[in-house]
Amino acid sequence: MPSRAPRPLACMQPTPACLSCMHARNFQAFLTGCSAGGLATYIHCDNFHALLPKDSRVKCLADGGFFLDVEDISRQRTMRAFYSDVVRLQDIQGRFSHCGPNMDLGQCFFPSEVVKGITTPVFVLNPAYDAWQVQHVLAPKVSDPQHSWLNCRLDISKCDSNQLEILQGFRKELHNAISELRHKRDWGFFIDSCFVHCQSLYSLTWHSPSSPRVNNKTIAEAVGDWFFDRREVKEIDCEYPCNPTCYNLVFAKPFKA
Repeated sequence: MPSRAPRPLACMQPTPACLSCMHARNFQAFLTGCSAGGLATYIHCDNFHALLPKDSRVKCLADGGFFLDVEDISRQRTMRAFYSDVVRLQDIQGRFSHCGPNMDLGQCFFPSEVVKGITTPVFVLNPAYDAWQVQHVLAPKVSDPQHSWLNCRLDISKCDSNQLEILQGFRKELHNAISELRHKRDWGFFIDSCFVHCQSLYSLTWHSPSSPRVNNKTIAEAVGDWFFDRREVKEIDCEYPCNPTCYNLVFAKPFKA
């Protein structure tokens, strides 16, 4: 991110250099993760903050990790069932203090629930038409035995009008899930209308002449403005296919589950 401010923490190994910088004045730390690492960022952001000196400036960025608890095209909650298995396997039922007694175990694992208990500032970076989620949450292979969604899963420009209507509903679900974050002034988000997954890993999508833009800001510019408190950043794009700056992926085969 472009800035002349002190560099955020770039290592978490307990080397002498890293331990020394942790006790420096104006110490800053930035936890990020993409996809499953984005989900882990939500889950561990406050724990990460707790490891550092109390006067540290700590923020987190979760990229492509806001997985949605929605029905798929066969009206099954495939992702919730998967998350329930993960919670049982890892025996982490007690890890989520935000979970009510009547909630399904899998529900507790979704970012829409996890964020309710986070106190450290977080930046939510997510495409409204997350390619991995379209392929494995909204239209998983098991729910599409006739392969009617195959072309749409691989290339959003190949979706028919009915499929696009379902995708717009998926986008609305994401907007509803992050709606309460609008009131957290120290949180930020950048929700573009691209068919992509992780966007912070590659300069093409992060910050380049051809990067996606929302309100004429690249992702890197928006994150930099948020991290250094230059402005409140709550960027939400218009519906597909409105944004000509989008970098939309085209697949030969779907992401691995």
